[in-house]
Order: sequence, then C-alpha cells, then structure tokens
Amino acid sequence: MGAHSKGAVRRVPAVGAAPGRDRYFDTLRALALVRVVAYHAFGWPWAGLVFPSMGIMFGLAGTLMAKSLQRPAATVIRSRLRRLLPPFWCWGVFVVVAMLVHGWMPGWQIVYWVVPLGDPPGNAWGEQAWEILWYLRTYLWFVLLSPLLLRVFRLAPVLVLVLSLAPAVVLQYVWQPPGNRLGSALTDLATYLFCWILGFAHREGALARLKPVAVAPPALAALAYGAWYALGHQGEYGTYDLDDIPLAQAFWSAGFVTLLMYSKGRFGVDFAGLARFRRLDRLVTVCNARAVTIYLWHELALVLAVPLTDRFWEVPAFEAYLPLESQWFLLGLGCCLVAVFVVLFGWVEDVAARKRPRLLP
Repeated sequence: MGAHSKGAVRRVPAVGAAPGRDRYFDTLRALALVRVVAYHAFGWPWAGLVFPSMGIMFGLAGTLMAKSLQRPAATVIRSRLRRLLPPFWCWGVFVVVAMLVHGWMPGWQIVYWVVPLGDPPGNAWGEQAWEILWYLRTYLWFVLLSPLLLRVFRLAPVLVLVLSLAPAVVLQYVWQPPGNRLGSALTDLATYLFCWILGFAHREGALARLKPVAVAPPALAALAYGAWYALGHQGEYGTYDLDDIPLAQAFWSAGFVTLLMYSKGRFGVDFAGLARFRRLDRLVTVCNARAVTIYLWHELALVLAVPLTDRFWEVPAFEAYLPLESQWFLLGLGCCLVAVFVVLFGWVEDVAARKRPRLLP
C-alpha cells in the first residue's frame, strides 16, 4: 500500500495551490447541501448510499483545515470559531426564543447554545430545527483536535489513515458508548474520523502518491462492507438508512470519499468547465459562500413550508393548478424559503469572515 508513482509526486504540490476556488470541491459541497435538503424533505433511506453528503463535507473540511494549519494552530482555531459561531448565534436566537415561547424551560445546558461542544438542549417542539446541530458539534471538535491529529498523521500517513476506521469498529463491537451527550459526540467523531483524516491525506499529497491498485480495492471493500452491514442489519435498526447505522456510515463514506479525493489528487479531475454554465456556476458559488446559513436554516424552511402550503389550499386557483399534494412542491417551496433566509441572514457569514457584507456573493 506504500507504492509510489513519480508522475503523481510531481502533481502533489499543486493540490490546493491553484489560485481561486477549486470548482471540484465547490461542486461536491454544493451537491452535498442539496442532497441534505432533499433528504430532509423526502426522508429517502437510500440517499446516503447514493451520495454520502456528511462524509464528503467532513472530508472537504479536513482538507481545508490541513491547509489552514500552515499557520499557527491557535490562530486557525480562533478563525474557525469566528466564522462558525456568529451564524450559529444568529440562527439560535430565533430557535431558542421560539422554544421559550412554546414552554421550554432551559437549565445550565443552555451554555451549549453559546458554544456547541455538546448537543444544545431543546424541547420536542423545536426538535426538527435543532437536531441537525450534531454536525456543527462534530465539526467543532474536529477543528479543536486537528493540530494533534495532523501531527499524528504526519508520523505515518497511510497507517494512521487506515487505523482511523478503528474507533467506529470499537464502538460497535467492543465498547458501547453511553446514551448521553458524550456518547453521541464520540459516536459521530468515530464515524467521520476517517473522512477528516482523508482530507489531511489529500492536502499533504499522501493519497495522490499511492498507485490505483493500492487505493481502489480497499475503497471498494469499504463500500462493500458498509453496504452489506446496512442492508444486512435492517431488522436490527429498522432501516438501511446510513444516518441510523454509524458503522455502515463510516465504511461507506470512507470508500466513497476516498474515490472522490483520489480522483482529484491522482488524476486531476476537475469541474472547471462548469464556468460555461453561468447560472449553475453562480448557484455553486452561492452555496459555498453561504454553506453554514443554508445548512442551519433549511430545516426551518421545510417546517415553515408545511403551514404555508396549507394556506395555498385556501386559494381555489392554487388548489386547481398547483401540485399541492406533492412533496416536490413542498421541497420547492422550502428552497424558496431557504433563498429568503440566505438573503436575510447570509451576510452574517461575511461579517464573521471579516468581509464586506453582501446580500448575495
């Protein structure tokens, strides 16, 4: 697995070094966001098998983190916190106030609404809005751990990458984590650790230096095991949805994201031609510049789309000519509301990044 290719080595310095945005990664991130929104609208159990959005997002974030850590670690962590927390606070004010109005009585755990190192508390009324915060909590812990993880990774890149799947196996077969905030955090960190470390491997060039025969078979084996575990344990979990099966999610995401990252690093796969389609290219740009806003607000948009659709039924023309019973209509209306939220609150991401506020990038 340690075989190298001279041709690949010459390409390694170019990873992430090109001026401007990388449209390959930008497009993957945009597709991941679209898939997340569609999944929450339709609840498709097969969506994660088609496109494991969260694994991809953690892999891309790991790549960017490794790049950023060329600077002092404390500076990088402060920068990441500054970019993440203001959009979270802006969104959280609305959710917390709404839950208070609907009878929520918070305890000391409300501190997790300031810095989400653990799952922020809430009531059942607001659950659909705040249940997505596991991603921000996991991302935040990865950011804090990255200086140490990157140092360990550089000691033995390929070995550390392979062993980063071990925690998911341990939590499944050796030790059952507690059913509390700590257990949830450990499970999510173990599930996506490989993808985050894979981002390091891409950025450092360790992945691109491997020959295809050293990458493709293990990646396909991980995919096969993840699919087998998900499909073979439906009776135990009541579904084959990867979001409900951490071990399957870990291996399927590992194989899928490895192939995506390797295609970029080894073969230079790119989506630069996307620029020819100006509207699509613009959409990818907006999705990337407003990724946190879209992720945070999309569930609220889908929730609000339901009573709004009910209002449409009161208009005879809408009832006659619009597909109000279709989930696709609900998704479309939800996307329109997401666009409204992006215009209303997306500028907070600019302020957090110390950029000039703009309604749209």
